[in-house]
Amino acid sequence: MKEQLSLLIGLQKVESEINKINIKCKSLPEEIAKLEEAFSVFEAGLEEDRKKFEDTQKAHHEKDEKLKKGQESFKKTKERLNEVKTNKEYQAVLKEIEAFEQKNSEAEDQIIALLEAVDKAKAEFKIKEREMESYQQRYGEAKKKMEAELHSLGDLLQTCRRKSEKLRGKIPAELLKKYEAIKTLHNTLAVVAVWKEVCGGCYMNIPPQLYIELQRSTELHTCPNCNRIIYWYDQNEAKK
Repeated sequence: MKEQLSLLIGLQKVESEINKINIKCKSLPEEIAKLEEAFSVFEAGLEEDRKKFEDTQKAHHEKDEKLKKGQESFKKTKERLNEVKTNKEYQAVLKEIEAFEQKNSEAEDQIIALLEAVDKAKAEFKIKEREMESYQQRYGEAKKKMEAELHSLGDLLQTCRRKSEKLRGKIPAELLKKYEAIKTLHNTLAVVAVWKEVCGGCYMNIPPQLYIELQRSTELHTCPNCNRIIYWYDQNEAKK
């Protein structure tokens, strides 16, 4: 009977390990997916900074080209002053010159502001680029570690399943049926230890006589409160 109890305890430990592995096998892909999502968000942020930098550069270039054309037009308009013959034409050309001066001045101010914006966007992009290098390394290492763990868990799961089948083959069919029924009923441990007359499953006191019989280990017993299979476990001896 002691051997059967030992087999049941061993089976329960292996099945608990299988359960933990299955939970981990489910959670790890979710963790990897979250890791990939976070990396994608960071990558998108870097691309956004890159686009901001390039767009600002483009705006600066376009405004600079526009200013050059304005300056060329301003120069040609000033040259026309030598060609006008009437005072009316002269005043009209002067107004054109004044308008070009105003536009060119505004364009120069905008170019200065855009140049500052280009420098700022470039600095922000360079910082994000350096952060990406570090982040990419951490991301790669973390993902590789998780994938390796997932692979090793698959191997461990197969080992535990083989061990479980081997133990099941050694346990009498009726006892195994009882074990499965108790496990299904409580959706948790079917075999629990008792110490100081307290059941480790329901935490209720068991009768003193039953506690004495448990210590003899001559037959299998169940808790009168929760019906789990129980055995005596000397915690004092375990602590030594």
